[in-house]
Amino acid sequence: MTKGANVSLTALSEDVGSVIVGLGWTSPSGEGDADVSVLLLDSGGKVRGDADFCFYNNPVAEDGSVRLLGKTPTRDGNEDRISFDLTAVPAEVDRIVVAASRYEGARFGDLEDLAVTLADATGDHLLRFAIADAGEVSAIIFGELYRRGTEWKFRAVGQGYENGLAGLATDFGVDIDDDVEDAEADAEPEGPDGAGDATPNQVGNGVGNSGPVASVTEPAVAPVPASVTAPARLAAPRPTLDAVPSPRRHEDDSAGAPRKPAARPRTAKKKVTLPKVARKSLAENESWRPARLFPVSALKSDRDRETRATSVLLSVMAQIPEFGRRLVAAFGAPAGRMETFTEVSLPHGDSPRRPDGVIRVERAGKLWTALVETKTNGSALRAEQVQAYMDIAARRGYEAVITLSNDVALEGSPLVDVKVDGRRKHKVALWHLSWAEVAHQAQLLLRHEGVGNGAHAWLLQELLHYLQHENSGCHGFQNMGSSWVPVRNGIDDETLCQGDPRALEVVESWERLVRQVCLRLGGELGQKVLPAQRARRGADPGARRALLADQLCADGRLRAELRIEGTPGLLAVVADLRTGRVRTSLDVPAPEQGYPLSSVKRLVRRLAEAPADLHVETLVEGATNGPRGTLERLRPEPADLLPKDAAARISGFRLSLLKGMGSGRGNAESGFIRSVDDAVHRFCTTVLVHLDGPATRRVAPKEHAL
Repeated sequence: MTKGANVSLTALSEDVGSVIVGLGWTSPSGEGDADVSVLLLDSGGKVRGDADFCFYNNPVAEDGSVRLLGKTPTRDGNEDRISFDLTAVPAEVDRIVVAASRYEGARFGDLEDLAVTLADATGDHLLRFAIADAGEVSAIIFGELYRRGTEWKFRAVGQGYENGLAGLATDFGVDIDDDVEDAEADAEPEGPDGAGDATPNQVGNGVGNSGPVASVTEPAVAPVPASVTAPARLAAPRPTLDAVPSPRRHEDDSAGAPRKPAARPRTAKKKVTLPKVARKSLAENESWRPARLFPVSALKSDRDRETRATSVLLSVMAQIPEFGRRLVAAFGAPAGRMETFTEVSLPHGDSPRRPDGVIRVERAGKLWTALVETKTNGSALRAEQVQAYMDIAARRGYEAVITLSNDVALEGSPLVDVKVDGRRKHKVALWHLSWAEVAHQAQLLLRHEGVGNGAHAWLLQELLHYLQHENSGCHGFQNMGSSWVPVRNGIDDETLCQGDPRALEVVESWERLVRQVCLRLGGELGQKVLPAQRARRGADPGARRALLADQLCADGRLRAELRIEGTPGLLAVVADLRTGRVRTSLDVPAPEQGYPLSSVKRLVRRLAEAPADLHVETLVEGATNGPRGTLERLRPEPADLLPKDAAARISGFRLSLLKGMGSGRGNAESGFIRSVDDAVHRFCTTVLVHLDGPATRRVAPKEHAL
């Protein structure tokens, strides 16, 4: 689409009751980002109330018609996705504006490949609008959905605002207050004793918290019991914007008593206060194990594990609405009453088929239905089985088939190949969910964002314990594949040639592992952790993996970069199969002002509690190698990091840790997958926590079972 153009959604697809809008961009530096927001407007072009302003503190509209789904990895990095249930939009809402804003003085002109896409309920992309002239604006309207009679249309807008989120919100009737000091004071939650000394946790973008933020005299999210808490995360979200909406005034009611001011949106992100002290156990000794709602001791076969895992997950999804919604929202499911079923018999040819589960969501008298096929341990999805469920769903008018396994789906590389009959009017979407993603969403909700009540928190805790138990079979991606050992042997004896298909299989397994590491780390931190892809928008993922496979054959290394929200740069992970070591590193920029020696000493002081074997290298402009050494040697002599040329300019410092690499292809204690996961976790817990900036919180202790 071009700027100003519009199109009817029904002209693009027959299934536009629910749509997914994606906002994407790339950053040349790898660090740029923005926050999305949605405004529901009446015929006068204004919001009806503060609840019509959806952003990171109010990610779900009151009527469920809008849900911010957060960031999703794509071939060129990631994109923010928003789910719209157009059948649930109130009649008085005439237009829906989709926008994004930057923070801390950043401008959209610093980003590249700005674009908005729209897909229907089956996941088929319908349109794309690229913005090429963003310029020096800090907020921008990408597009808008609007009514014309009984149908919905989309308009490509591309309008920018120099005054950011404040100017955008003001234009559409959201009252704001520029009193930053009051905003910061309001954002501090009180502890259990009212003294205000509790340690807050910031909440990042996510789905599952509905409604605007509560008033400052009440906690925004009900605190969870001590038995379900976790330590504070590594990273706090970025500083708040300079605009904090003010409360709206109401007339006195008939009784003469003034009404309580209405809850209003806050650009300061939500904070969840967690109890400081865990509840002491009543067990006589450590060998006593607490009784569990979902026992795992009786599981003896893969079939038992599949049946139990499906029942456990679907029952928790139905009982905890915010958890169930956040798992199926990206699949086009509306917000409504959810019911789940297991071992349902459905007719198919001569004999009935029994999918592992069925999810049904009712909204305004309409049903959204998805069939669920589950696999645990190393069991692979079978194409003929999934194909049968796709055929059944198409004949019965169901909307989706969801596969659930330990494998991680890659863009452009489906786990199972199914045929779609183009003659059928009704289309069925095929989606995949990994057990690692389920655990990730449960961790975010339980340990960082909070749930509605203690019973729901306890249920999520029991679900997490079940998923993390070694006997559940829900451990996520845990096998590098049959090509792993031959490729390692070929690298060792220098017989691996470029173009070898086994190298490509290893690269695909490596990409799955990296995505799972991001999920695990993000669940522990409560922050967005995403793989960073240094590729232009539109690049073919198959060609990118082929290039990485050729690099693996040439130098024996697997490479990845992780973008952790709130950290000073990208975390690089390099697995060197020739030396058998995993290197984790981060480039820290040097201060723009001050003497070089002062910068070096300050860095060494900040790393006082970091491991002694941490490698520190000085990055010098115009030079490929700078002074380097281990922290143990540099602590008494920080000046050793200064370049010999006094005129040379220090651009930053590279911090690196090395760890021995496991030789096995699996997730055992001596396996490669475990060694990579441990290396990333060690760097975050021992190095990243000591760096200055908004992201300097401690990570939860390592939980290997996940």
